[in-house]
Amino acid sequence: MLKKRHIRSEKIRRRDLIKHQTKRKTLTKFILLLSLLFAYWVFICTRYGTGEGSIITILTWSFFVLCTPIADAGFLLDFPVRILTRIRMFYSEIMVWCFAISLNIYSLIFSNEVYQKTIVLKLFHHILTNPYPYWFLIVVSAIGTFISVSFGDELLDIAHEKHRKMYMKHESKYTIVLFIFIFLFSIILYEFLLQNLGISISLF
Repeated sequence: MLKKRHIRSEKIRRRDLIKHQTKRKTLTKFILLLSLLFAYWVFICTRYGTGEGSIITILTWSFFVLCTPIADAGFLLDFPVRILTRIRMFYSEIMVWCFAISLNIYSLIFSNEVYQKTIVLKLFHHILTNPYPYWFLIVVSAIGTFISVSFGDELLDIAHEKHRKMYMKHESKYTIVLFIFIFLFSIILYEFLLQNLGISISLF
């Protein structure tokens, strides 16, 4: 088990983000993810306009927050919050999930039609509006996300590269969660595609 940590971490020095190998990889990952999100936003905005394109982009981001077992989407907020406030990513990820859930509750009530704009949002809508059994995917994603973000916190905390091996032994736990996610997501995607083809076969 990982050791219990305080909400706030020690300050990360800016030079360590460049000099320290693990922290440098984390910074590089953040820049790549931010660039990818920006490129997607530009692409969607050219098709739907800035206003609607921004909404579609944020909802798509929330799909990756709630429906994938890796913390990459939430990491876009977790990492700068960690650097600026020293609040651990595990705790900021809780706020990210609260925001993503609230955003989708609002959108389902007041802007339900936006989910029909892209194939990803159609799939997302299919998951959100069918609690059983599809919300199991969200539960599995939450478990995987918070495991991975806990490891991310630990890797930012370590002072020496050799200590990184201490946390890699927990990788098998995350691998099990990932396999369960792939299995559930494959079933949901398969049934979703069948429904879109007009084939009324239920797998549950």
